Amino acid sequence: ITTFTIQSDLKTPLINSSTRIVILWADSIYTSLILQYALDYNVLGPKFIWILSSNALLNSFNQSFYQNLIGILTIEPTVGAIVNASINTTLLNAAYNIWQQYEPESFPGAAEVNYYALFAFDATWSLIQSLQQLCSITTNSSSSCISILNSSFCFDYRVLNANSFFDTIINTEFLGVSGPIQFSINVTDRINGSYYLLQNVQPSSNSVAYVPVLKWSDSSNWTEYALTNLIVWPGNSSIPPTGRALLSSISVRIGIIESAPFTMINSTIDENGQITTKYVGYIPDLIDLLQAKMGFIPNLILTPSNQTYDQIIQAVKNGLYDIVVGDVTITANRRKSVAFSRSIFDNSLRLILRKQRPVRVDLVSYLKPFSLKLWMLILVSLIYAAVLICLIERQNNESLQDRSIISSFAMSLWYSIGNLMGYGGDMQPSTAAGRLLTVGLYLLSLILAATYVANLASNLTLTKSANMISGIDDIKNGEIPYSKIGIRLGTASEDYYLQQISAFSRNFRALKSQQDLYDSLLSGVIDASFLDSGVAEYITNNVYCNLTLVGADFDKSEFGIVIPKDWAYEQDLDVNILALRESGELDRLEEKWFQKNGCPDSSNSPDSSDESALHMSIEAMSGLFVTYAVITILSLLLFAWTKRFLIKDIILKLMRRKALLVEPNVSETRHSTVLVKRAHNILYSEEVSLMVGLGPLTSIYSSAAS
Repeated sequence: ITTFTIQSDLKTPLINSSTRIVILWADSIYTSLILQYALDYNVLGPKFIWILSSNALLNSFNQSFYQNLIGILTIEPTVGAIVNASINTTLLNAAYNIWQQYEPESFPGAAEVNYYALFAFDATWSLIQSLQQLCSITTNSSSSCISILNSSFCFDYRVLNANSFFDTIINTEFLGVSGPIQFSINVTDRINGSYYLLQNVQPSSNSVAYVPVLKWSDSSNWTEYALTNLIVWPGNSSIPPTGRALLSSISVRIGIIESAPFTMINSTIDENGQITTKYVGYIPDLIDLLQAKMGFIPNLILTPSNQTYDQIIQAVKNGLYDIVVGDVTITANRRKSVAFSRSIFDNSLRLILRKQRPVRVDLVSYLKPFSLKLWMLILVSLIYAAVLICLIERQNNESLQDRSIISSFAMSLWYSIGNLMGYGGDMQPSTAAGRLLTVGLYLLSLILAATYVANLASNLTLTKSANMISGIDDIKNGEIPYSKIGIRLGTASEDYYLQQISAFSRNFRALKSQQDLYDSLLSGVIDASFLDSGVAEYITNNVYCNLTLVGADFDKSEFGIVIPKDWAYEQDLDVNILALRESGELDRLEEKWFQKNGCPDSSNSPDSSDESALHMSIEAMSGLFVTYAVITILSLLLFAWTKRFLIKDIILKLMRRKALLVEPNVSETRHSTVLVKRAHNILYSEEVSLMVGLGPLTSIYSSAAS
């Protein structure tokens, strides 16, 4: 105070504060001095709201600062006359008359008397009234009303009957020149009759002036002073400011992290050969939305690709960036170093793997819908039905008559198989019992066929979508060797792995970047890894189509903007982020960048060039075709066995013809030729009857004869 200086620079504590409301409680002489410092450091209007406890002389400031002074508020105690409350005008006029009578040269006029002078008069009058009342009730008139114990040390002076005097003051009540006067026990100030006036520095003609805008009293609190007097806020605005620090017109160093689709780099070459780099993605769009609402000046800085997320957070703490906007997970450990904004993206972790190519050939896959015991029961049921059909129908059914028992049983078995398959047999039952038995076969066919088709479809679908693991529980159970699990260093994934899986054992394969993660998966260095859900879904749907996600998401979390602790603009940032979420802008950004699908729907194939995952692979049905091939071979062998005698005759005849063709004698040759032609005609007539059943062998013979 003696040096009329401020120890700090005044700017730093105000700029770094999250509020922009400054309350200055000082005498008028110091108020002007402090305001001049605030003007010099540019921490007055329009960025700050100053509330003063006393008026400063406005004409003491340079006119160039008048715009900065606009919006200042002053709150001062006032007298009842100013707020239209009752006062003792008789006492006030008497006091003015005495003043003018005994010291007229100091009397400024009734309108210019300081309010504090009136407060002092009422305080003095309270003492006089109390002393008068105390003396009027004192019984011992021989002594003074107030007895003082003298002492050589001034602080040892005591009023002997002080308690009585204080009680009298508390009980004193009157209407003073400033308003009603009344006190209470344990209260140092008057309990009513307190009035305050709020004045506002507003522009005037070529100047600024104090304008009363609000008044306060015990009975009515704050009310308008006059209907025409409205508050003018800093910046000559009629809109009340928020009172918090705003980023408007502030240059902000924003660190961004390359991570598709949050932040991606597009480089283009113009006609002059200049390379233009543009940032696209969820984060650049979010920054644009925040800039439009908040008015800050963004200075985007791409973080080095070899930096871990923990290192980037440390850079914010060290002041390298003002904030970092990216796919940074909010964790308790990170909050020890920095602060975070409200959530900008709801996140979780996903398991990412290579898609598996089904290379294993299963020759009995089409039999797996039923268990072995069920297949055996079906076989027994077919044999049982064949026996019954043969027993019931053999005497009355023409198809079974004139046949041996074995042949009749075979026909009955064929009939049972045909009906069980749903296609019927070559004969029709001729007895009521046979028809009833056929109904039973139809019933078995209906249920078994439907069940088989359903189970087969389910088994084939599971075969197509099979992966080495099904979710995070398989990782915890050790289904994949820990050395084949890749984890990015300095990420929330590493924290989760150490805490939830390995009990803080670093037994995983360390990865340095996202690209390292993708390359390691594709090359088979690792079999699985953790990735943030948004990035994982975008990558597997648009970039690496031969990678896939398995299982449900886990470790739900949130992404937030990294900010320094006690950042002055934290509230402003949070308010605007919440506004974007409430308006649906964040949902629209998420739909724009995360619901794209540039990969073909090839969930079964690890190769993005596969036509469709809806197509069944040959390997899955190879067993069925092998079985069919075996059946065809068996049918050919059976056919050859039934025609074995005819085949033998044809082979012998061919051998004889060959022997005749090698005779050296010409005449014999001619004679043999005639014989051969005759033999050929004979053979031809015999072979015609066999053409239907032995087509391929007849063709071979005809070709040899020609």
